[in-house]
Amino acid sequence: MKEVEVIGALAALAHPVRLKVFRALVVSGPQGLTPGVMQDGLGVPAATLSFHLKELERSGLITQQRESRSIIYTANYEALGGLIRFLMEDCCSGNPQICAPAAAVAACCAPATKEELQ
Repeated sequence: MKEVEVIGALAALAHPVRLKVFRALVVSGPQGLTPGVMQDGLGVPAATLSFHLKELERSGLITQQRESRSIIYTANYEALGGLIRFLMEDCCSGNPQICAPAAAVAACCAPATKEELQ
């Protein structure tokens, strides 16, 4: 992930509503959520939610796809992994034991392979 992309992703997450939306999408997994479900769960007005979804999508942290008449938003786990890897790239100054706990947490969130999903 390039520095400019990291800055955009961090800026997108630096708003309380967008952070809540992103966390909800991460938890929802690959099936994602519709705006209606997010609106009900987060108590965010539709217009506000739409604005924040566009900002998260512009940053590359989420994606959308149309399924019939619904739009499903999902977290972009690859982008999240890239963000975490970028932030930890120079971690520890050659002392990996310092970053071991954070690296273990990041590893648990690695995207599933196609084989694991089947």
